[in-house]
Amino acid sequence: MSPVRFALIGTGRIGQVHAASIHRSEDAVLAVAADAVLAGAQRTVGQHGGRATADPFEAIAADDVDAVVIASPTPTHVDLIAACLDAGKPVLCEKPIDLDITRVDAIRERAARGRVVLGFNRRFDPHFAELRRRVQAGEIGRLEHLAITSRDPEPPPAEYVAVSGGIFRDMAIHDFDTARSFVPEVVAVTAVGLRQFDAGIAGQDDFDAAVTTLVGAGGESITITNSRHSAYGYDQRLEAFGPGGALEVGNVTPTLVRASSAASSSTGEPYRRFFLERYREAYELELAAFVATVRGEDAGSPGFEDGRAALLLADAAEVSAREGRTVAVDLS
Repeated sequence: MSPVRFALIGTGRIGQVHAASIHRSEDAVLAVAADAVLAGAQRTVGQHGGRATADPFEAIAADDVDAVVIASPTPTHVDLIAACLDAGKPVLCEKPIDLDITRVDAIRERAARGRVVLGFNRRFDPHFAELRRRVQAGEIGRLEHLAITSRDPEPPPAEYVAVSGGIFRDMAIHDFDTARSFVPEVVAVTAVGLRQFDAGIAGQDDFDAAVTTLVGAGGESITITNSRHSAYGYDQRLEAFGPGGALEVGNVTPTLVRASSAASSSTGEPYRRFFLERYREAYELELAAFVATVRGEDAGSPGFEDGRAALLLADAAEVSAREGRTVAVDLS
């Protein structure tokens, strides 16, 4: 079977991740990379093949492109998704679809008739996926509580924070999707936004930490702990609790070797310090699932509706944190 020929839109940090995943895959090839900064696209194709352009719409419409990955800035996503739908090209778009739910809903009906996949790569992390499989298999009985911890090693640059949409739409949105992969029907959101350590983030009227509680339609509770800093590395943990026990995923380290001595006991190597290291395998599995989708298979990838639901939860969390109240949500 011939490899899927990809157009990559956006060659910044996350674009480089997708370019590398495409390059490593036997089932994919980079046909064209597009970036408003042409030099970035040229560097990318110099490493991974294909041709470069500054025009994303030209790349999407190209005859030698079977599918598209959108890794450009958030404000461009809706127009680029619409172009993919017009061209009949399957598209994988990084989160969020947009920062404005009205713009998302403007293409919702059209997206339902196309093949739109959202870049919630954590669904493909093998450790999280195994925990989810075992919960769904009933190993701990009915899920009562899900605890998600997500802390970054250090805050993003101030210029990024200014256009990010805030901690709930930028950072916690991944955790909202993780929560929905266990409890699809969330009906209430209560969030506390915190300004604990970063004056620059506070100056942008944003939060550097947050604690969010979600309630599912079946009474399930979900707590999400976010922070923009973590001295010990990228902190990514998950715990599911039910009447039959608990299942946990801890942080990933380079090895499982631990050392004990007179000075310390059970010390191990530091946690991964960057999301690209922690989730490299997840990104590759995400691409493999998208290739299967392009070929007409049902790969179970998160779709447009999942991206919309995660944004609705992020919006509700923002309102809750700023107004100090629980927000009822309807994800339909």
